Amino acid sequence: MFFTPRSLSPILSAAFILLSAACFQVANGQAQEIADSENDPVKLFDRGQDAHAKGDYKTAIQFYEAAVKLKPEFPEAEFQRAMALLATNRKKEAIEGFNRAVALRPDWAFAYSRFGATLLSHFNDDQDAEPILRRAIELDGKNTEPLIALADLRARAGDMNEALSLSRAATSLETTWHTWRKRSLIEIAAGDKLAALKSVDRALSLNPNDFGTQHDRAKLRLDLGDNLGALNDLKVLEKNNYASNFFGTFELAQLYVRAGKPTESLRLLDSLNEDDRRRPEVVALRAEISGDSGPSIEERTALEKLLKNDPKNTSLLARLGNAYRRVDPSKSEGYYYRALQIEPDNPKHATGYAAALVQLRRFAEAVGILQRVINKTPDDYVAHANLALALYELKRFAEALPEYEWLAVKRPEISATYFFIATAHDNLGEYEQALAAYEKFLSQADPANNKLEIEKVNLRLPVLRDQIKRGQGMKRKHP
Repeated sequence: MFFTPRSLSPILSAAFILLSAACFQVANGQAQEIADSENDPVKLFDRGQDAHAKGDYKTAIQFYEAAVKLKPEFPEAEFQRAMALLATNRKKEAIEGFNRAVALRPDWAFAYSRFGATLLSHFNDDQDAEPILRRAIELDGKNTEPLIALADLRARAGDMNEALSLSRAATSLETTWHTWRKRSLIEIAAGDKLAALKSVDRALSLNPNDFGTQHDRAKLRLDLGDNLGALNDLKVLEKNNYASNFFGTFELAQLYVRAGKPTESLRLLDSLNEDDRRRPEVVALRAEISGDSGPSIEERTALEKLLKNDPKNTSLLARLGNAYRRVDPSKSEGYYYRALQIEPDNPKHATGYAAALVQLRRFAEAVGILQRVINKTPDDYVAHANLALALYELKRFAEALPEYEWLAVKRPEISATYFFIATAHDNLGEYEQALAAYEKFLSQADPANNKLEIEKVNLRLPVLRDQIKRGQGMKRKHP
């Protein structure tokens, strides 16, 4: 049943009438304001400006429209109406209004600049913004706003040459913190971190209290290997309450790890409340800090929770592949395989995947993958070590030997390498080379860690020496 004022009690009827009157008064008040200035488009425009400044876009639009109705050729009112329409997400109408404004005033550089920059920053509308920004620069090449906005746009499009040219033009015209920071961000995107660091330094010299720029510099210094400089920036950030919430604290903790200060990272993680300490990303960072001690079940679970929210994160996939390397090679293989499907040219993912295959005794599959990795990254020690083992287990001793010899040159202190060299020669009947490698192994082997291998060698040596004495085995060293 629908109620009408006639069906209400006298008190409710009175309240309804008062509410209706109040709503009418608000609407009537706006109408009266317009009526008060109905014959003066400039006054209507000024009232629109006042409402616009207060964020009352609906009222501002009404005043601008009333002004344009009285004075159709009023580009300023058309432009301000277009800007208010942008603020209320009415982009199509805004663009139509802007086009009317610049049709009336085609050389209006400010309008092109401000509208184009706003269209880009609020809507990421590169297609519509680009011609507007280019026209702004044509009309006034000394205005940095369209230069910076167009530089951002071209960087997003992958045209780093034009993006860098535009950002450098902006800093040559206006030496402000804003222009130098914008230039640094484009230089970072272009991969020129040394240039970006210089730009960040300029920005901070102009505004030392901008901690966003300080954060940028810390990350750049870490990327460039300047851990000491980065630590100075991190201390400044921490001193100025950058770690006042979870996100700031966690960000600093991550950067301290990169700077080689895990204890500082743990200090910040320990300062978190109990709920935040249980967050998956916090547990995962602790797992990373734990290093060779191996991640716990809790830490692996945390990494898997993070992966559920970001299933294509190759960094997480690789970390999980490494985390399960010793405890569950099958899971390790699965995670590395997924990472490799997303980034097929990443040699670290390929090496991790092949190492898991080796642990699963799928040696033949591992060999081809590892050979491709070594062709691309010839100095990958882990790839060589796994290839050597895979070939050895396949009894392809002649192919395994060059790999083990490469490992011995790179890491001569690892005694186990000589054991494999010796047994490979032994299996090939190259007894003299085997004897030399066995003796090298015994000279370096640790009695506790290599006890079993030492016993095997000591049992083999008398027989081997006798075979050599009797002229058995191949006389020529394997090439």
